[in-house]
Amino acid sequence: MKSEVDAYQDIFLKLAIQTAEKARGNCSPNPFVGAVVVKQNRVISTGWTQPYGFDHAEVQALKKAGAKARDADLYVSLEPCSHFGKTPPCALAIIKAKIKRVFIGIIDPNPLVAGKGIKMLQEAGIEVHWGFHNELIERQLEYYLCYIRKQRPFVTLKTALTLDGKYAANDGSSRWITGEKARKYVHKLRSQHEVVLTGVSTILTDDPLLNVRLPGKPKQPLRAVLDPELQTPIEAKLAQSASEYATLIFCGEKKLDTDKAATLKAKGVQLCGLPVQDGLFNIQQVLAEIAGRKLYSVLLETGSGVAESFIKAGLVDKYLIFFGPLLLGGANSPYPNLGFANISQALALHQLRIKRWADDIMISAYPRP
Repeated sequence: MKSEVDAYQDIFLKLAIQTAEKARGNCSPNPFVGAVVVKQNRVISTGWTQPYGFDHAEVQALKKAGAKARDADLYVSLEPCSHFGKTPPCALAIIKAKIKRVFIGIIDPNPLVAGKGIKMLQEAGIEVHWGFHNELIERQLEYYLCYIRKQRPFVTLKTALTLDGKYAANDGSSRWITGEKARKYVHKLRSQHEVVLTGVSTILTDDPLLNVRLPGKPKQPLRAVLDPELQTPIEAKLAQSASEYATLIFCGEKKLDTDKAATLKAKGVQLCGLPVQDGLFNIQQVLAEIAGRKLYSVLLETGSGVAESFIKAGLVDKYLIFFGPLLLGGANSPYPNLGFANISQALALHQLRIKRWADDIMISAYPRP
């Protein structure tokens, strides 16, 4: 039943949402979920989604609680699954643990779940409440929800600009527009995405690694390049490090049987051939290939050409614009060819949020529907 919750229950629901963040970026294609077992208004245990193929949040929390889970309440940010996949249904584990009540943030839109988890719990005599903090959880799970609802990955476009909106100086140099703390945050963003995608022009100009360079052993994304003519140099850092970091190059189908393709493969680079028209890929096909690998989030770190292709196709779901405390002047606008003839046609953004590190600023925003 959808109902109100008291102050304690709301605290436990928020704790479940916070706990889910421990799994962000580490469990795709599963959503990252948080679960809290509570008895007599005391937290018994918490759990979060483990890497794909291992325990979901509810199961981890129930295992930690053990026998104490009997007649307890369970708070979970997303509806428990009801089907057999890599792991048994979480709803079944909840029933076996003799949980008394379950409080669910939002219903899982995945057709394999979509209310079936709630029904399974209710049929077992468990009291179920749902529909809490919908907007907060929808934003938290935006990658997963896009993947389920649109059958494609969620795309975030990251751009670094000077205060006057330039991405590089007249000679093309752009290192560094932002400071060290902002750049460190970008590495965190990479670790939270399944794919970092760029164009071959960026490889030829900047020769980036596109990996995560943070302390410990952070999760590394798949590094992907849009390269219709297979121009990526064999000596590029990306190719030379392909045996250590997963690397995928999208190239024209005719380039797959070339000597260069064989050399890149020998270095560990994965190649995916796609049709090319007028020197360009169909962006929808690119995203379909990524989704087919069960990857649900893409961070675009690319130049204006690729960025504009995604924008024009309506395939940018979120914008992250970093501003460094510099003024450059010149002509290097990040999207020079969008072609808006009138201010009324401009791409409108909303839900702006600001994050700051010293003199660096990041604005996150979403395109208006």
